[in-house]
Amino acid sequence: MENEQATFYITQFIGKSLRIHTSDGRVFGGQLKCTDRDRNIILALTHEYRAPSAEAIKKTIEESGNTKATVTWNSRYVGLVVVPGEHITKIEFEESLMPGQKSSVAL
Repeated sequence: MENEQATFYITQFIGKSLRIHTSDGRVFGGQLKCTDRDRNIILALTHEYRAPSAEAIKKTIEESGNTKATVTWNSRYVGLVVVPGEHITKIEFEESLMPGQKSSVAL
């Protein structure tokens, strides 16, 4: 998709909740405020999520004795952020179907 087409497409999600995956493995979840022709995205009310380290995963597995143990991602509130378009690997739109029910759509 060309930059202009992509920019036009993404603008329909302004004000909606998105999850942005970046090339360094972080995930930003927030409300889309705007984008530009370089595919930079500004999110408001944003939380940043980081995968646990390999050491933390190994420790959890050893402690639980279960290879399918649940490991918590690290998160923090970051507020208003600019995610550079060159680092975006995936964008997900979270649409609510019914109260309490959610569906994810990868863009």
